[in-house]
Amino acid sequence: MQLTQASHSDTESADVGPLTRLARLFAPHRDGLPLRRQGGRVCEVTMSHVNVSGLQRHVELGSCVEVETTAGPATGEVIAIHADVATIKLFGASTRLSLGATAWLRDELSISPTPHWLGRVVNALGEPIDGLGPLHPGAEPLPLDREPIAAMELDRVRVPIATGIRVIDLFTPICAGQRIGIFAGAGVGKTTTISMLARARGFDTIVVALVAERGREVREFIEDAIGTNRPRTLTVVSSSSESPMMRKLSAKTAMTAAEYFRDRGDKVLLILDSLTRFAHAQREIALAAGEPPVARGYAPSVFIELPRLLERAGPGRPGSGSITGVFSVLVDGDDHNEPVADAIRGILDGHIVLDRNIADQGRYPAIDPLSSISRLALQAWSREEAELIRRLKTMIARYEESRDLRALGAYKPGVDPELDQAVAVTPLLYRAMLQGPEDSMTENAFGALASLLAGLRNSPTAKPPAEQSIAAARGNV
Repeated sequence: MQLTQASHSDTESADVGPLTRLARLFAPHRDGLPLRRQGGRVCEVTMSHVNVSGLQRHVELGSCVEVETTAGPATGEVIAIHADVATIKLFGASTRLSLGATAWLRDELSISPTPHWLGRVVNALGEPIDGLGPLHPGAEPLPLDREPIAAMELDRVRVPIATGIRVIDLFTPICAGQRIGIFAGAGVGKTTTISMLARARGFDTIVVALVAERGREVREFIEDAIGTNRPRTLTVVSSSSESPMMRKLSAKTAMTAAEYFRDRGDKVLLILDSLTRFAHAQREIALAAGEPPVARGYAPSVFIELPRLLERAGPGRPGSGSITGVFSVLVDGDDHNEPVADAIRGILDGHIVLDRNIADQGRYPAIDPLSSISRLALQAWSREEAELIRRLKTMIARYEESRDLRALGAYKPGVDPELDQAVAVTPLLYRAMLQGPEDSMTENAFGALASLLAGLRNSPTAKPPAEQSIAAARGNV
């Protein structure tokens, strides 16, 4: 009987072809193996990039490659393609690579967010780094490089959002779906202003991207700035010690997550700190790819990547949610006309300028209302409010123009009624604008301004201006 069965098995094996037998051999492992893999060999290793031969005809710019190292597989991205090699920039360090290492083409990077990701902290690859356990992926993977919604498919931006910061809600109001930048030099209060914006109540979901952040400040921002909003906040972190690929990718990961929540119908607040460090990371990548520096060391691809990223924020399609983007911009050397700041200012829907001189006077937030602009302010102001802000800006301008005159003692009340009014009202306005992170948020900025000005005028500690000036101020404000 056994002989008969063996003969039957031999007959069956003879009837099938070699490909069928090979398929049966690999059948238990087919779920973990692709049907076809493109590979190559590492032929050059530098501190900035890796060159791989054999892949150049099978990859595109942005394709993901996995390189086998002595420490395990390392993932990278194709940043340049030449006739004989493809240039790869790894997400991690490349110091443990050797010539001849195998490199494989892999699927593009993606994340699969779900509402359960809220309250968590992840890295640029969407991996949890908060020690709270694994993240369960959603049903649909979303690529990190996505095209913005077509212009004619976008909804209109109409609904104002109260941030709770008086000077912003008065002079540079923000609407749901607007993209605004906070421009400041180092140490002027940019991060503090962003932390105050993170406490705004008009949003369903908050996505924070800390790009090239100092490691010491990550927990401080999450625990102090986000605070009670953490259960509805997703934080994406890349530290300054990580590779430029991770620093660049963290901004795209946060944007992809924000798009997911927007498509669910949420009003999303996206905070990216800072966009300048994203540009710096892209500059390092571009220089490694061999691009020429064209503007203060920045390569052309920097100015290509900025609008591709920023245009993904904003309103969604009618019936969906919106992404209100707040992007901090670190102005090199306090030069607000340097190439990156100038390019970003032209893309965004407004800019809030923090001035070092205002910070030196102890006035925080150190926002310059004359240099700051919201291109959607008319959607937030009534006609009367717009006229009031115009008058206040005129008075502030006159007050600042006369600073040297007053310092020399050459100012005489009664000669110029408009200047008298500015001298009477502007110091009160400056005091009314003072607001720190520990202060409560203001729901109605214009109502609070009227109350604060009335209280400051009646305060016994306030210096009484000339009677004619204060009367004119009361009649016009």
